Amino acid sequence: MSAVPPTTSRAKARLTLAAVCLAGAVLPASLTGASIALPDIGRDLSADLAPLQWVVNAYNLTFASVMLASGGLADRLGRRRMFTIGTVLFALCSFVSAFAGNIYLLDLARGLAGVGAAAVLTAGSALLASTFSGPALGKAFGLLGSCFGAGLAFGPSTAGFLSSAFGWQAVFISHGVLTVVAMLGIGAMRESSDPNATKIDAAGTTTFTAGLFCLALAFVEGPQRGWGDGLVLALLAGFAALMIAFVVVEKRHERPMFDLGLFTQRRFLAICYLPVVVAFGFVCLLVLLPSYFVSASGLSIGRVGLVMMALTVPVLIFPAIAGALSKRFSIRSLLVASLLLIAAGGAWLTVIEPGIAVLAVVGPLLLIGSGMGISAGLLDAAAVSSVEPERAGMAAGMFNTMRLAGETVAIVTMSALLLGLTQSRLASAPNADELANKVVGGDLAGAAGGNEAFATFLANGYTGALHVVLWVVAGICLLSAPVIAVLLAERPAVVTPEPAPEPALSR
Repeated sequence: MSAVPPTTSRAKARLTLAAVCLAGAVLPASLTGASIALPDIGRDLSADLAPLQWVVNAYNLTFASVMLASGGLADRLGRRRMFTIGTVLFALCSFVSAFAGNIYLLDLARGLAGVGAAAVLTAGSALLASTFSGPALGKAFGLLGSCFGAGLAFGPSTAGFLSSAFGWQAVFISHGVLTVVAMLGIGAMRESSDPNATKIDAAGTTTFTAGLFCLALAFVEGPQRGWGDGLVLALLAGFAALMIAFVVVEKRHERPMFDLGLFTQRRFLAICYLPVVVAFGFVCLLVLLPSYFVSASGLSIGRVGLVMMALTVPVLIFPAIAGALSKRFSIRSLLVASLLLIAAGGAWLTVIEPGIAVLAVVGPLLLIGSGMGISAGLLDAAAVSSVEPERAGMAAGMFNTMRLAGETVAIVTMSALLLGLTQSRLASAPNADELANKVVGGDLAGAAGGNEAFATFLANGYTGALHVVLWVVAGICLLSAPVIAVLLAERPAVVTPEPAPEPALSR
């Protein structure tokens, strides 16, 4: 990577790249690692399912909500300064998470960690863009993408090992320590900012964040309170009102953070829609499956981490394969194929049963992970290239916001569906709602109270509910495949016939 600006030495450029990539690897690991640790967290902190879900939801929600705003702040305040603020906040919140004595403090720390993560990702990307140029810039972003994939791939296995050996607190401590190490490279970073940056779109940020929060809270509380509960209905109404306000605000803003006009372009719409679909087929399984393997199959946290590698390791391998395949096949066909692979894997995974042999689920998990890996290797570049070059930054920010928001919606929706279905299947038992909360939260043994026959009843109810969720996931991906195919179809060029020459006038 020799093409660096003349004001930046090669050594400093490499340190900047190393710091950004290390921090970038920690961000997805904080999602997948926390998911693996949820059963242990729930038992140690005596947490009900609703607040337990916010360990993941709070992080994803704030990460998605402030992504565009943090990018604007980095342009105004300076990318190095914003990267510093983000890493400090993320590391501090990781340590607070590790030593939180109750679930609500943990949820708060995780929400603030998401804010730090957004600052790290946006400022880090901008730092690379100002440090490298030409082919070196492409290589730098390629390495950042690989590190992001590595964090996603190895987050579950490392979290499983740490949680088994040292307790779930070690998962968050490791994230804090790695972020502190990344901070050692800040001194090598060259400060940069955008002199033409305008003030932050506060109204757009506020309405978007509040709207996502209302939706997430409604889906978390719906199975607990009932979908006709006044608070749940108010939250859903609040979500609708805030999203309408967001659209109005963005249309009136001179420089909106979210240019809704881009969604009139079919290709960009498809690129933003696809990660939302993939979130249902892949990301929500990162959250739902570990608790099932612990609760219904009795696997240790460490072994669950190893099993989940069948789902995540292909995400590290297949982006390179997708890049090679793109030379022979169209992006459209590869993205459609990725959805079909995820759909087939989700349907195949319905073989899952309490106590099933690990090898029996490796095949479907590999299939789902392969589909995710193919799309991950193509989507970021496709998002930027789908619009005019001068709007590439806006497109990248909108794409990442849609991806993270989609993950949040997918997790809360599928979690609510799984809990509601489990409750209905356990309806014949006393305190069915409380039992379902414990079972889905990873504490089936505690819910059964040592009664083996009752444990079997609970496990079967949980499994039946999970089967329905998997079929829904497969259906969403399958039905979305032709939609993506149509949106990405090349429109035939319209040829405007030249006007026929006017006949000569006779004299």
